[in-house]
Amino acid sequence: MQLFIDERFAEKIIPADDSVRLLDQMIEEMNLTPLMRAYSELGRKPATAPSTMLKIYVYANMENIYSSRDIASACRRDINFIWLLNGAAAPNHHEFARFRTQRLSQCAEELFFQIVEELKEIGEIKFEHLFVNGTKIEANANKYNFV
Repeated sequence: MQLFIDERFAEKIIPADDSVRLLDQMIEEMNLTPLMRAYSELGRKPATAPSTMLKIYVYANMENIYSSRDIASACRRDINFIWLLNGAAAPNHHEFARFRTQRLSQCAEELFFQIVEELKEIGEIKFEHLFVNGTKIEANANKYNFV
């Protein structure tokens, strides 16, 4: 069952300063040529627009949702995901898995660099802190060797 949201209802429910609105605006203004190159000229038109898939995937990661099944479920239940779909049908988990492995893997570095640059320009990222993971894991071969 697909839900359709009246734009006035969404405006009342989702605050103007919500992160989903910032993400939507940023991705609309991005150069998505690398993502479009990842889609083959041959074959059929994708069921969900590539820009919409990118918005949903990035927002899901912002909300700590990583499983393609969980993302598909959120697209049917969460008001922010439904708003990002903008009236389109919710993709199934296979579409998210294919998007992540076949499409996004080819252009992720370029697209996320653009996102970070834009966030830096508007002052959302200041680069004041550097976090390094210094975890040492004991190897199986020798008790005293650390990787």
